[in-house]
Amino acid sequence: MTLSVCIITLNEETNIVRTLESVKSLADEIVVVDSGSTDRTVALAESYQAKVFVEPWKGFAPQKNSALAKASHDWILSLDADEEVSPELAASIQKLLSGQAAPQFDGYRMARRNLYLNRWIRRSGYYPDRKLRLVKRGAAEFENRAVHEDMKMTAATGLLDGDLIHHAYPTLEGFVEHANRYSSLGAQMVADERKARFSVIDIVLRPLVRFVYGYFFRLGFLDGREGLLVHLTHASYVSWKYAKAWELSKDR
Repeated sequence: MTLSVCIITLNEETNIVRTLESVKSLADEIVVVDSGSTDRTVALAESYQAKVFVEPWKGFAPQKNSALAKASHDWILSLDADEEVSPELAASIQKLLSGQAAPQFDGYRMARRNLYLNRWIRRSGYYPDRKLRLVKRGAAEFENRAVHEDMKMTAATGLLDGDLIHHAYPTLEGFVEHANRYSSLGAQMVADERKARFSVIDIVLRPLVRFVYGYFFRLGFLDGREGLLVHLTHASYVSWKYAKAWELSKDR
């Protein structure tokens, strides 16, 4: 059985080589859908014989589904440009596709190891954070959400050994920028669903409860200084999302 690896990119020259190196022995085809990089992303992808398609940005889910539609092999592994396949996960995928163990499912989940500020965050749901990423071609697609999109399929799925390593945010500045951008997308989703009020519960209490629950009750404090910053930033993200949703509703 053969494998297509699908990746979407925008100015990912600092990440893309690591990602491609981790799958070069697995992939029969690499499909990259780029949304207009101005750095060396495209050239680096082409150096790994990737099929590169440059398309206007349509949103996370449509862009990823566009990449899936361009895959031509039996199975598809969908990756973000800041992820890499661990050797253990690569061995599991190789074993599955080589016929040593016949696939029992049309889709397989894998644990994702999230690194924030270069530290593996293990508690509060950040690990194993299992994601459906390996599927038979045509068996699944990403749900149409503005943010936090996941690949979905109705059939049962299997679980692979090994981790997908997510180099999420190596710097605090990048993490805060991400929280700001994603809170805007999340606010748009809230405002599209309902008229958002200025709610102290949503803007103050909900983030506070989220922080206390994750950091203390789910043992986030065991992830050290980085864990504290992760939970503080996530609480800020929740507050910003509902404040921005109110602002959008008010302006309308």
